[in-house]
Amino acid sequence: MSTYRTQSETEADGDILNADCPSRTVLRHVTDRWAPMIITVLSQENTVRFTQLKDFIGGISGKVLTETLRSMERDGLIHREVIPTIPPRVNYSLTNLGHSVVEPIQALRHWAEKHVTIIEQHREKYDAQTVK
Repeated sequence: MSTYRTQSETEADGDILNADCPSRTVLRHVTDRWAPMIITVLSQENTVRFTQLKDFIGGISGKVLTETLRSMERDGLIHREVIPTIPPRVNYSLTNLGHSVVEPIQALRHWAEKHVTIIEQHREKYDAQTVK
């Protein structure tokens, strides 16, 4: 187990710095490429159908959306409800656990949107120096 721990952590808490700690996979799932966007949509729309999610999130394929939703459902972040209509309708919503991650995701989103210009400038400067 790693030795770095904050004072507020207890033995029951995870340790993200420990290679064997399952909290690493939790962080990876919550911060993957698409999960923050799905969480953002569901936090604003409450219940959304698959096609609506796909329309809201530009650039995601149906296959990747399906895989990400399954992973998030497995982690307990979203609820999947099948409505027995013809054809069947599937609705997605955040669980209580999913709602608990909305605020941190929103903070990261706002940070990224606020700093995108300066980060792009740093990238251009870096790329110009390393291409030589």
